[in-house]
Amino acid sequence: MKAKSSSLRSLRFFLALVLIYAYFLPEVRGAQTPYYEGKTVTILRGGSPGGYGTLQAQALMPYLKKYIPGNPFIFIDHMPGAAGRKAANFIYSSAKPDGLTIGAVGNVLVSGPILGLAGTNYDLDRLIYLGSTESGRPTALGTRKEAGLDSLEKLRAATGIRIGAHSVGHITYVTGRIFAYLLGIKEPRFVVGYSAPERDAALMAGEIDAGTMSPSTIQQNPALLQRVHLHAVVNLPQGKYHPVYPSGLPEIDRFAGTQKEREVLKLYRAFLYPRWPYFLPPGTPKELVAVLSQAMAKAFKDPGFEKDFKKLTGSDPSPLTAGEVEEAVRHMPRNPEIIAFYKTFAGPGPLPAR
Repeated sequence: MKAKSSSLRSLRFFLALVLIYAYFLPEVRGAQTPYYEGKTVTILRGGSPGGYGTLQAQALMPYLKKYIPGNPFIFIDHMPGAAGRKAANFIYSSAKPDGLTIGAVGNVLVSGPILGLAGTNYDLDRLIYLGSTESGRPTALGTRKEAGLDSLEKLRAATGIRIGAHSVGHITYVTGRIFAYLLGIKEPRFVVGYSAPERDAALMAGEIDAGTMSPSTIQQNPALLQRVHLHAVVNLPQGKYHPVYPSGLPEIDRFAGTQKEREVLKLYRAFLYPRWPYFLPPGTPKELVAVLSQAMAKAFKDPGFEKDFKKLTGSDPSPLTAGEVEEAVRHMPRNPEIIAFYKTFAGPGPLPAR
């Protein structure tokens, strides 16, 4: 009888433990299971597949996955349109603020609202920034050698040079127009609708005569240097020599003859500083923002990221943290006169008189 009573007490104690464990199990599991485990994160690229923006996102993806607790599956989706502003509009107005959709748009993300470009329907100051894989990159203007424009004098004497670019308002378009203006090219024609690889192919095929070329463009396609004449470069930061370009290549600032022209170059460089910002929609919970921004910062510091970035893009990364991007946006130059002047280069109209 005594043994039976002891067994009964042991059974009751065991059942009590089971009930206590069952009661607290969901909370324990919830605390141990990261939010991102088993989920999919979409990087929404504002552009066509295959360009430089896609390559730098591909370099980032495995390291972002590595440092997000739960190691979610990450893939890139593309939304071309309005030089990236269509994707930015989607993130701002339509994407769920659940930390599962990250925007990745080039510098037009910043320039669009400041310039009031058509199709910009988002508030720059309400987006939530995670960082940027780059803080600007230099760009040179080149013409195909078959065009015979091997000097500044010949370039200025030619009329109707066809300059290829992505789309109106895209940085390749703006850069090409600033070069044409400051170098004094007569009646340039701007041919848009190209992705980066398409533009390079069109240049080599003679469909266009000129285009802007970053170090990554040249490093991805070294044959370009043998097929083009480079005329000038816009360096970031100003005055820094980049060995991918021939020594002695003149910096575009040399051709800026007025304070207004120098100020527009300053604004141009400011727009390029957060070159590839990554961002979330307004209303994303702070705890998810913290997870993603910390993962982004750790990814940037991973030696593998730098190695893979250079392998894929041909350039070294120059990343910015979430705080640095926010600071850059907050202090963006907003002089109305200079903005109006810059807009003549970003829009479809004729270049301003000089």
